[in-house]
Amino acid sequence: MNFKLPHTIENVLGEKLAFKSIVREPGGDKVLAEAFVQPGAGPAMHVHYKQEEGFTVIKGKLGYQFLGEEPQYAGPGESVVFERGKPHRFWNAGEDILHCEGWLKPANTIVFFLSALYDAQNASGKAEPEPFDGAYLLTRYRSEYGMPEMPGFVRKFIIPITYFIGKLTGKYRKFKGAPEPVR
Repeated sequence: MNFKLPHTIENVLGEKLAFKSIVREPGGDKVLAEAFVQPGAGPAMHVHYKQEEGFTVIKGKLGYQFLGEEPQYAGPGESVVFERGKPHRFWNAGEDILHCEGWLKPANTIVFFLSALYDAQNASGKAEPEPFDGAYLLTRYRSEYGMPEMPGFVRKFIIPITYFIGKLTGKYRKFKGAPEPVR
């Protein structure tokens, strides 16, 4: 499941992300992206265990928060970096479309992961992805990505059981050729 760049994805929440190119750098490839986010939209608290992520605001107001800390804000020309392993979330804190340029390093599986996640959100019509696809992504790529605010019972029991049922019933055939997770 290789994606040719540029590659654009969009979800039902009002997030549009264009993966523009890959830049070869020491320490890993960097994927360059551009985001357009509707007011109030943005991903839930999450963590990238293997990647750093950065945004520069082009237009609008970016709200962002680290787990356990107060929200902060960035405006046009300001940049924010999310260190690997540090749980965070961000959203459009303004009244107009938020336009940012960003990057993730190393690129690893991010293009596949977010493309599949957006597809699963579109299938469910809400922030929570379609259950079987969500369980697949959170199980297969647990060494790379996590959802720290997800209740422990859901993370430790519901997700693995859903994944197992999905595997037994053949729901993951569509993911044939998915990239191997980074360990």
